Amino acid sequence: MKTIIITLIFLIPILGHAQSNIKPTLTLEEASRMADAAEAKAKAENWNVVIAILDDGGHLITLRRMDGVQLGSIDLAQTKAKTAVYYKRPSKVFEEQVTNGNIRPLSMPNVFASEGGVPIIKDGVVIGAIGVSGVTSVQDGIIAAAGLAVL
Repeated sequence: MKTIIITLIFLIPILGHAQSNIKPTLTLEEASRMADAAEAKAKAENWNVVIAILDDGGHLITLRRMDGVQLGSIDLAQTKAKTAVYYKRPSKVFEEQVTNGNIRPLSMPNVFASEGGVPIIKDGVVIGAIGVSGVTSVQDGIIAAAGLAVL
């Protein structure tokens, strides 16, 4: 009986500590709202795109492929989002570096140097990313920003 009581006394501080370290996450509902907003912006501009939203591990939560989009944009939207998740910054940062002559980012794993991938940040923590592909990189970035704005 003494052993059980001692074990419980030691576990109480551990359990209390674990509860204070819960990190924010991206829900399917939030991802869907973001995809809806991004799609609405794309439709308003008559731009057909693919919108990919990933979780903080770079895994797909939702994907929207608008009618008439080139098949290559399916992978590109996910790759842009993966760049943003893995490096905790917009994929545009790498595009700017390459445009300015720094080609080193092109050799980094999971980097796609083109605007349109943006990290999703909640409470200071990257919880996922949105990636858009199908029009120019600047237009992809505008659509991604519209999706991000709903959070």
